[in-house]
Amino acid sequence: MHEKSLTTLPIPGLIRSIAIPASVGFFFNTMYNVVDTWFAGLIGTEAQAALSLALPVFFIIIAVGSGIQTGSMALIGGALGAKKNDEARLFVVQTVSFGLVSSVLLGFFGIRFAPVLFGIMGAHGPYLDTCMAYMTPIFMGAPAFLLVFMFNATLQATGDTRTMRNFLIAGAVLNCVLDPWFIFGGLGVPAMGVSGVAWATVVIQCIGSAYLLYKARRTGLLCTARGRNLIPRPTLFLDIARQGFPATLNFLTIGMGMFVVNAFISDFGQQAVAAYGVAMRVEQVAFMPGIGLNVAALSIVAQNHGAGNVDRIRETMLTCIKYGAWVMLPVAVPVIAFARPLMNIFTADQTVADMGAAYLRIDALIFLGYIIIFVCTSALQGMKRPAFAVWLGLWRQFAAPILFFWVCTDLLHLGLTSVWWSIFAITWSSAAIAYRYADTNIKRLGA
Repeated sequence: MHEKSLTTLPIPGLIRSIAIPASVGFFFNTMYNVVDTWFAGLIGTEAQAALSLALPVFFIIIAVGSGIQTGSMALIGGALGAKKNDEARLFVVQTVSFGLVSSVLLGFFGIRFAPVLFGIMGAHGPYLDTCMAYMTPIFMGAPAFLLVFMFNATLQATGDTRTMRNFLIAGAVLNCVLDPWFIFGGLGVPAMGVSGVAWATVVIQCIGSAYLLYKARRTGLLCTARGRNLIPRPTLFLDIARQGFPATLNFLTIGMGMFVVNAFISDFGQQAVAAYGVAMRVEQVAFMPGIGLNVAALSIVAQNHGAGNVDRIRETMLTCIKYGAWVMLPVAVPVIAFARPLMNIFTADQTVADMGAAYLRIDALIFLGYIIIFVCTSALQGMKRPAFAVWLGLWRQFAAPILFFWVCTDLLHLGLTSVWWSIFAITWSSAAIAYRYADTNIKRLGA
């Protein structure tokens, strides 16, 4: 089994070798989403707004997959760091089994309850139909989505972020072909409209799960013993749930945050919802240089926690934050300067462009705050302390936004821009809390 020695090699080099491929992969994943947004804009503003409204619902799948992946990485990495390879192999296979069970439940309940969530966010009639035309295929493809996460957990626990990068690059390129083909039809494929965007994604995830399965097997960790190891083992399922469920809740709070934002800005009209959705795509592209740092933090901290290397845990967290400052502060400047032209790439609606540009100029000031939050919570998850991320997420994504948004929009009638400044205040205060808590826990671990 080939893997980097995450417990011995110099930390800065390890971070770069893990974070750079991960960031490149996330960049192409974001470009994948940008392509979806651009082609939805060709269908119409309602389709673009539907994709924006669907994002928090879609994020339920992402949250479950990412949560189980994060929790499993902590368990697999900890076992590898402690040189317990047999235990690591069992966690790998049981993670796949856990993911399959979760995906079936997710698909069933998702299709059943998604209309209720869309209704709460203000989608009714044809608008609701458009949202469901997109989300129904996505929920049907839930097993493919989760298998990608499960196989990637094995790879990233060993420090391999290149495989996922390769899939995301190929997926982004393939999406440029499948999106227009499935949306507008041709060569025996009927025109599917907005549902074609979803089916293109499902097809690509199926291809990706097969590719990552092949690569995961080559690590030597995916040993099913002719299927016997796939049979659910309650003790291991419980271990995975203990680590994965808090991480899932943390990711769900991100979707919850988008849900809350959409619920409040819906009062400002469909154009405001579309503006927020388009601006988030721009934000994701701009944020890509720093996004791999949380993957590096989790991978390195998990193995060093298993090996008992407290000094390397602290060095990993501080170095990731330092790198985040180096890459994100220069990125913020062009986002502020070119916010309006960036919005015009995706929409011809000038009201949508104005609203989105106002958000981007404020959001660019928060980029480093996001890095601090992600790195600190990833370090804590690598130390098998996932609960803090849940409580911070509930505050940052749910309780604080409801309070701040209500005061600004309903009580003081300050308008849409006050929502964006509320996000600024909430994010930076949460970053300060996350850093203090992570630093305190590392000191306790050393003591």
